Amino acid sequence: MDEAPDTRQLLSTRIEQKQQAVRSYLGRERPRRNKLSNISVVGSALAAMLTAGPAFGGTGFTEALQGIFSLGDDSVVWRVLCLLAVLLSVAAALATNFANSHSLSDRVSAAETVNAQLEGLQDTLSFGHIAVDDALKLYQQYVAQVAFVDEVASR
Repeated sequence: MDEAPDTRQLLSTRIEQKQQAVRSYLGRERPRRNKLSNISVVGSALAAMLTAGPAFGGTGFTEALQGIFSLGDDSVVWRVLCLLAVLLSVAAALATNFANSHSLSDRVSAAETVNAQLEGLQDTLSFGHIAVDDALKLYQQYVAQVAFVDEVASR
């Protein structure tokens, strides 16, 4: 391949464009991954807590809640606790499945890795410590790992 400065610059520009696309992807998907993970963990924990009271406290627990909330029947306490536990469990299961069905965590990790690799490649290329042919091969290897990342439209 041509070692001319314009060839090196062209590859450098491509690297920058891919980095921009990867950073844009990470900016969208990291918060989504974190939100789904938090919903899953918090929903599961709260569902467990809602069922732990009656499980450990028995009728004394439900009667105490009945008195606190001035309910006529302790079965209302059971129904409300069970309904809330079911809703939280469903939310946690959905969040987990949405994250897993799209391999969100794996994709975000791959994008983070490629972003770091492209940054290193860009630095190496900029300082002339790598031949353009070698840099192009590395670039192709790196971007193949994030084929799911769409290019950012030029502004």
